[in-house]
Amino acid sequence: MSERNTVLRSLHDVGLAAWFGGSLMGAVGLNGAAQAEGGSERRTARMAASGWERWSPVNAAAIGCHLIGASGLLAVNASRVAAQQGVAASTLAKTVLTGAALAATAYSGLLGRKIKLASSDRPEDVQKATEHPVDITTAQRHLACMQWLVPALTGGLVILNALHGEQQRPAQQVHGMWQRARFLAEHTPSLPTHAPTVPNWHLTH
Repeated sequence: MSERNTVLRSLHDVGLAAWFGGSLMGAVGLNGAAQAEGGSERRTARMAASGWERWSPVNAAAIGCHLIGASGLLAVNASRVAAQQGVAASTLAKTVLTGAALAATAYSGLLGRKIKLASSDRPEDVQKATEHPVDITTAQRHLACMQWLVPALTGGLVILNALHGEQQRPAQQVHGMWQRARFLAEHTPSLPTHAPTVPNWHLTH
């Protein structure tokens, strides 16, 4: 494609980079530092939850940028998705991974808020935690799984993004479109042929 979509690509790539990098750094660095310095279980949970909470608005903005860029790129590449063999499959895989990463991110945020309430010393938080009791150990175990799952899923998106870049090479576009055209030709039922009917022009006198 000769048309440039620099803004959309920038939103897509920068948003995905922040989503992947931030989640990986949090799982490795922030959680590790909280475990090393927290001392008690409640203090460790409170330190980690506070750090993730500070990152949350930036992460939300990064996800929004990525989704805007991804939607825009899908719109401008709709014809190629339909015509080039392999692009629709990779686009579907990317959509599924994006949905899974969004769900994991949202669930992580929910668990983080519950853990913060359960580990807080503020009277109003203690009251809320009493109304909705949470097992901190179990919640932290689930949260740790989710916080590792997010960089795994977004890392998969990075790989699929690289694949999409390869599929946009001119030679790949020509080959993919030829493969799609041949596939459609092989699987399109042929129209039935009938012998022409010759009218009887013999007249009786």
